[in-house]
Amino acid sequence: MKKVLTLLLMALLFVNIANAQQDPQATKILNQMSQKYKTMKGFKANFVQTLENSSAKVKETMEGDILVSGPKYRLEVSGQEIINDGKLMWTYLKDANEVTITENDAEAEAMSPSKIFDMYKKGYKYAYAGTETNGGEKVDVVELSPEDRSNPIFKVRLYISQKDKTLKSWQMFRSNGNRYTYSIKNFQANPTLAADSFTFNKAKYKGVEVVDLR
Repeated sequence: MKKVLTLLLMALLFVNIANAQQDPQATKILNQMSQKYKTMKGFKANFVQTLENSSAKVKETMEGDILVSGPKYRLEVSGQEIINDGKLMWTYLKDANEVTITENDAEAEAMSPSKIFDMYKKGYKYAYAGTETNGGEKVDVVELSPEDRSNPIFKVRLYISQKDKTLKSWQMFRSNGNRYTYSIKNFQANPTLAADSFTFNKAKYKGVEVVDLR
């Protein structure tokens, strides 16, 4: 599950290139999108992740939900939940009915969805790649590539709505031939949040085994 989360958040981290210094058209589009998300107190959405590798004849799809507010987030995918209140992380495995509690480590902190719009201010080249239609909607396409050639992710392609500047989908290309496509569905800005949205409420998980690694 940690691998799935890391891949998702690594992809999300490409969303904001706030201090763009290259393609002026790409700069404008990325900054407009960044500003759109920064004005939100939080958001929730469904997403579909598709993994494809043509040489290995692999195609796998999974669906999930994500909720974000400030430094806090909640991710649900494939029968698992990851909940982070900004200090602690709960990883719940439904099949095992087990939850592991850990403190935020440096990696988790850096990959937090709450920071996806401020992380990549340098270290990437990017360019405007034209216009396409995505789900019946016109989108601008921006391609990014890391300046560090040892990065296993050699390209990310973003599809940004021309209408409202939100991110509709993105693709992440890895050097091992894997291509990950993430499509955002049912995006909602500033959702109403329950008091326990970002904590693990043991009372809701009857008989759960708690593994506390703090």
